Amino acid sequence: MTVSDWLDSEQTLPAVVAARPPARGAQRLVLTIVFHPNIARIGETAAVPRRRGRSPQILGRSSPLFSAGEDIPGRALEERHVSRQALEVQYDERQLRLRKPEAASRCKIGGEELIGQTIVAWDALRSGVPIMLGHSVVLLLRLGDHPGPDLPADWPGGPLRGSSAYMRILRGQLAHVGASEAHVLVRGETGTGKELVATSLHAASPRAQAALVSVNMSAIPGDLAPAALFGTARGSFTGAREATAGYFEQAHGGSLFLDEVGDTPAAIQPQLLRVLQQREIQRVGGPVRQVDVRVISATDAELEGDASGFKSALLHRLAAQVIHLLPLREHPEDIGELMRHFLSESYPQGNGPGCLPDERTDAVEIAAWADFFHSLLFYHWPGNVRELENFAGRVRMASQKQFSVPASVAGTLRDDQLEQVNEAQNPAAQPEPRCAERSQEVAMKPAQYRPRQEVDAEEFEHVFRASDFEVARTARRLGVSRQTVYRIIEESSSLRLAGDISLEELSQSLDRHGGEIIPAARQLQVSTTSLRARLQHLGIKH
Repeated sequence: MTVSDWLDSEQTLPAVVAARPPARGAQRLVLTIVFHPNIARIGETAAVPRRRGRSPQILGRSSPLFSAGEDIPGRALEERHVSRQALEVQYDERQLRLRKPEAASRCKIGGEELIGQTIVAWDALRSGVPIMLGHSVVLLLRLGDHPGPDLPADWPGGPLRGSSAYMRILRGQLAHVGASEAHVLVRGETGTGKELVATSLHAASPRAQAALVSVNMSAIPGDLAPAALFGTARGSFTGAREATAGYFEQAHGGSLFLDEVGDTPAAIQPQLLRVLQQREIQRVGGPVRQVDVRVISATDAELEGDASGFKSALLHRLAAQVIHLLPLREHPEDIGELMRHFLSESYPQGNGPGCLPDERTDAVEIAAWADFFHSLLFYHWPGNVRELENFAGRVRMASQKQFSVPASVAGTLRDDQLEQVNEAQNPAAQPEPRCAERSQEVAMKPAQYRPRQEVDAEEFEHVFRASDFEVARTARRLGVSRQTVYRIIEESSSLRLAGDISLEELSQSLDRHGGEIIPAARQLQVSTTSLRARLQHLGIKH
């Protein structure tokens, strides 16, 4: 199927494009390969039929069949360290019973070693349940959309990685919107790939052969914004010996990407609105001239309401089409595939120590790789795909001679998972446990965040201190995202993170408390787990 055939199959273009939530009637249980010794198989999926009152389905070396696409023949896991009958899956009225047969290979469900059987609740399946088989295969079991047809790999929008239903829907949206001339607003948390989406929209548009000019609006001082965006005429100010073209003129005939558009200075917003309405600009000290530019903008900020300081008329012009990007935690099926991609960029396969695994890699190293990919499924990813790429870079740097996960990465992943376990064991202290113990029901609740402007400084500081300066715990108690917590801390003159403490102050505090981390963290007013992770990263014994 060509891109044009794919586009012709869809009759209408929605006014507002969003990442569609799963349709309950169309959902299915999907197993996604997050890690396999044959890394080319990462991202393959298999459907688990929802059959009541029948014999259990067998998950193991020979079944089910996993495929990389609708028209690609499926094949079994075919991994010798996984039993032929590793796990029995029984559908039972809004829950699943998972049982490990006697003498079957090792199996972990939701991070816990499975002995006998466990029950997985339906709500947990909406978020995703990690499964480790043997020491070598990591799967994610999750309720999700039917993926539907995907665009061809060579579609002009370029390679947006991920095989989940969400990523297929997103690629379809980009193909539709890219082919139009409408201005587009891309919304999503930091690190979700907004600039990559803007690049794909431009590449898939009739303007692809012209320029794509990218501008970070937060980096333009208010008094320089008119000159930067619209240019200057010769002699318009002292020393202006030559006329200069602004970003709009540089993008003439192509696309202009306004990143962090929520930070557009208030004084320039009326002028920006006029450009979008009239398609004309006026250089500082110069005449009015026409421009032909498609504007793609992006933000992770709330633009609605008076508190935002963003003019509603401008928002409506920028948002002729809207694309909402989901955070990584809401499409965890893609974590393995993305990590493989980032590692593969400069990390060869099969060429000696420290390379990605292949058929020659011994079982011990395969187990280490599987354990690493398994741990990625338990992290909340406040920095989203950008943070995942950062982790991959640190693993590459640490694995020059053999595969190694640096302490900074391992500590972050471990502390995050440990905090979840602690919350599950203390439900009275933490009313929203993410994961229960072994044979108990696993339950996750989707995040519904408060707007940032609803949290005042006094409330934030009170909750932050009551949460022992733990970012994740503070976010949950306030009902905001972790990224919001990080931003408020960055803007505060009295609060800080463990990474902000100088080595001198850190050493003095540890000396004062005899090397004990907990009292040192309290005195420094930072998270104990974050301080411990920083010490590990610095190689300081404690």
